[in-house]
Amino acid sequence: MNYEEIKRKSENYKSDMTKFLRELVQIKGESAEEKGHALRLKEEMEKVGFDKVEIDPQGNVLGYMGNGPRIIAFDGHIDTVGIGEIRNWTFDPYEGYETEEEIGGRGTSDQLGGIVSAVYGAKIMKELELIDPEYTILVVGSVQEEDCDGLCWQYIIKEDKIRPEFVVSTEPTDSGIYRGQRGRMEIRVEVKGISCHGSAPERGDNAIYKMADILQDIRSLNENSVSEGTEIKGLIKMLDKKYNSEWKEANFLGRGTITVSQIFYTSPSRCAVADFCAVSLDRRMTAGETWEYCLEEIRQLPAVKKYKNDVTILMYDYDRPSYTGLVYPIECYFPTWTLPEDHKVTLSLKEAYESLYGEKRTGSKSIIETRINRPLVDKWTFSTNGVSIMGRNGIPVIGFGPGAEAQAHAPNEKSWKNDLVVCAAVYAALPEIYKTK
Repeated sequence: MNYEEIKRKSENYKSDMTKFLRELVQIKGESAEEKGHALRLKEEMEKVGFDKVEIDPQGNVLGYMGNGPRIIAFDGHIDTVGIGEIRNWTFDPYEGYETEEEIGGRGTSDQLGGIVSAVYGAKIMKELELIDPEYTILVVGSVQEEDCDGLCWQYIIKEDKIRPEFVVSTEPTDSGIYRGQRGRMEIRVEVKGISCHGSAPERGDNAIYKMADILQDIRSLNENSVSEGTEIKGLIKMLDKKYNSEWKEANFLGRGTITVSQIFYTSPSRCAVADFCAVSLDRRMTAGETWEYCLEEIRQLPAVKKYKNDVTILMYDYDRPSYTGLVYPIECYFPTWTLPEDHKVTLSLKEAYESLYGEKRTGSKSIIETRINRPLVDKWTFSTNGVSIMGRNGIPVIGFGPGAEAQAHAPNEKSWKNDLVVCAAVYAALPEIYKTK
């Protein structure tokens, strides 16, 4: 391959990519409201020469380059989160801004920039004849990731019957190559009580007091060590080979965590004992932790066992309709996944990057110092559609995308033009390198 020609092509498309990203930012598109983004993406794919562009029943945009039987996919979710407190923004999040280096606006890093680079990476592949006849390049603009990561790909794999050889997630990676992430679960704990008049609380059974005991145990589960004699051993234990056969990957991904995210109650009045209390738990899982393991861990907490007949522990379900009206229910379990460092896909992406840009992370002048000394191959802190692609379905996933993870969901979100160029070039080089491995 002529790497310099790939870089030149990508650099020449910088203004086109910038314009496309700014236009996407100006279209609101939160989860289940992505129709405007989907139609604009379809329009751009058709304009740059995709061989076929479809929108599936869930609303995912599927753009095809080539006609071979083997599929390499690039995924970028086209929904964004909301803007939060507008007073925290120094500019209009939907108008955005542009400087010589930056593009600002909601979704620039998380992660409309990724789909922009994927579209133009595919365009470069076609123009430079880098798509082998055996392969099809599939660029996916996926929906509802911010609400329920992986739901879109569960639908694509199970209902659209599309199973790529591997998938590149274009979520932001700060110019690094990411080969895994912790998983997560959304857990609900419910406790029953008996109400009575608040003037004589001894007549009732206060659900909030029971929950208070359980919450202390949950806090201990997150914060405790694994010292001998510790009744509730902390989640840090999964980094130790004594407790976890997958301890090496757990140390790479980082320890699991658990925290309370919401609390609910019922009571006949402010003058009564509470007869019900429930909490939502955000559980982040490292390698070696499954949903069954995590639920059982809570069931075995001392306070839960003490009140066991009055305690219910379950996973949340997600059943919000997509913007097309389709409902595709799924449990709120998002499995951990890691791609081995010596996997063919990892090595292929690493070779593509290093052949174009060297062995260090790259970036614009304003951010290069924050990147250059970080490992080139690393992992995400947050969750991605990889939870379904690889976590549930075993399809290899590798991450490389424009923007910064720290910009995700933050006010004054921004990305960098140079990142769009770098990612489009690396995407264009990847399939040919993969083919030769």
